Amino acid sequence: METYSDMEYTVAIVILNWNGKHLLEKFLPAVLNNTPHATIYVADNCSTDNSVDFLSASYPEIKILRNDTNCGFAEGYNKALSTLEEDYFVLLNSDVEVTPNWLTPMIELLESDPVIACCQPKIKDYNNKTHFEYAGAAGGFIDRFGYPFCKGRIFTSIEEDLNQYEKADEIFWASGACMLIRGRLYKECGGLDSSFFAHMEEIDLCWRLINRGYKIYYTPHSTVYHIGGGTLSKVNSKKTYLNFRNSLWVLIKNLHTKELFATVFFRLVLDGMAGIKFLLEGKPNHCMAIIRAHLSCYISLRQVLRKRRNTSHKPLKSLPGVYPKSIVYDFFVKKKQRYNDLEIPDSASFSS
Repeated sequence: METYSDMEYTVAIVILNWNGKHLLEKFLPAVLNNTPHATIYVADNCSTDNSVDFLSASYPEIKILRNDTNCGFAEGYNKALSTLEEDYFVLLNSDVEVTPNWLTPMIELLESDPVIACCQPKIKDYNNKTHFEYAGAAGGFIDRFGYPFCKGRIFTSIEEDLNQYEKADEIFWASGACMLIRGRLYKECGGLDSSFFAHMEEIDLCWRLINRGYKIYYTPHSTVYHIGGGTLSKVNSKKTYLNFRNSLWVLIKNLHTKELFATVFFRLVLDGMAGIKFLLEGKPNHCMAIIRAHLSCYISLRQVLRKRRNTSHKPLKSLPGVYPKSIVYDFFVKKKQRYNDLEIPDSASFSS
């Protein structure tokens, strides 16, 4: 079988690093051993833990791209990728363990259809390798109100991998933990939105690509293992703030005009209920984080609306990977905690 190493195109694997020397020591060997035909870059966000010195001494074959500040996930990648000319970019978290032949199925998938803009592999939990991992699992989706979830992970419910998602499928968003994307399209779309800093930026990027008529895919024929929570843990209220604020930004930037007001209004109600839930759980910092997220969104509304001018907008119901119901209601009220528990409509607009 012809593999990507036989073809006439180039691949850049870019690992963003900030004070992650211990992760580079742990996971770089597998990347080098299992990806012999790609150029590997480490984009360093002004680390202070001798990461750069370690790379220079231990891995002279790896190219180092230095950022002069810790500019976050989105801008860190944008600065690095703006200097590269490879045909394909792989965004790979520093806390991901890759497996033999992990990249070939993704390359072959994009080569099979020029309309596929990017894809992700099966992402499993490094610390519990029989289960999916939170940040991506078997591909990302959103519901009618813009809440993200995955095959294999709905909110905090993580499924065991029992080979239930073994079909290459069209999805709504691919995980930034491990994403293969066409370099030309990454640049044409403006890359990740640097104002997000971290969290939800890959959903925004994928939505912009879908609005341009491209497809996002998941392939089960490639597997990686992700630790997760390396930058901000789930108990950190800053992560709550970024997730809620950035989720609103994603909606405002990408929703069709006719859906915008009603959807954001319902999100205000649902986010308020989430804040009350945090209070009842004794987590006032997370409740305040939601309030700050909404205030920040409304204060920046003019700038966010300005970004809508740069892309077309299509109705949610016409897009693949959009669950036409409320995943919040189904999960918390109807107790549907697995993807296959959901009442997926028999519609070409939703991949099943």
